[in-house]
Amino acid sequence: METGSTMKYARKITSCPAALVSVLLATMVCCCSCGQSSQRGQQHSEKIRVVVVTAGHGFKEAPFFAIFESCDDIEYVEAKQQDDSEIFEDISGWDYDVIVLYNMTQKISPKRREHFTSLLNRGVGLVALHHSIGAFQHWPEYRKIIGGRYYLEEMEEDGVMHGKSDYKHDLNIAVHITDKRHPIARRMKDFVIYDEAYKKCVFEKDNHVLLTTNHPAGDGPLCWVRGYGRARVCYIQLGHGSEAYANENYRRLVSRAIRWSAGRLN
Repeated sequence: METGSTMKYARKITSCPAALVSVLLATMVCCCSCGQSSQRGQQHSEKIRVVVVTAGHGFKEAPFFAIFESCDDIEYVEAKQQDDSEIFEDISGWDYDVIVLYNMTQKISPKRREHFTSLLNRGVGLVALHHSIGAFQHWPEYRKIIGGRYYLEEMEEDGVMHGKSDYKHDLNIAVHITDKRHPIARRMKDFVIYDEAYKKCVFEKDNHVLLTTNHPAGDGPLCWVRGYGRARVCYIQLGHGSEAYANENYRRLVSRAIRWSAGRLN
């Protein structure tokens, strides 16, 4: 249809005076431009479908989910796990654009591991928040997926012995933006958040770090992005309680991370 229409106008132009030719050309450019804008709008008119995986760690539900409810372009469902990881038991009817992990559950069978990584290989986005870095302690690949590990106990991994990680909450943490050009952190300024810090974690070397802190109770990296399969992955260490949930900068980080991992923020 588009090609035929273009050719029709081209034939008319050849028999018109120069002034009329200019008008017709301008009209065609305007129509094409408006059509492209309309297509771009339609492409992202649907809301981002998000599943928020919880369980294994307590949290204040109402203020946490208020973050998602404040985003007009995001619709979410909570998947509270009863068997640690049953959301990945059957993915045949999977209908979510992004997985948000806010769980610290541990059991995940070989079948469920395969299904989880299969979703990432399809391009389903992943945003991991706060204590989810302590989930699935005995699945080595999980550390590579989200880019780090909080050790709940002393354990050996990849031939290296790691001590138990530490945490400390009720802290005023100064946050530094290390990459202001990345879409998630673009135009953000350094800020302070009342939150919890983690110490003695392990991080993958190929993480692209967006936020850091120099607080002595923390390791340094607070937020990073990475790729896994075809998925865009973002981890945000912040997010312990109501004060953090209410922080405007934290809310901005979470919403942007979801949009970026869904391919809506470039």
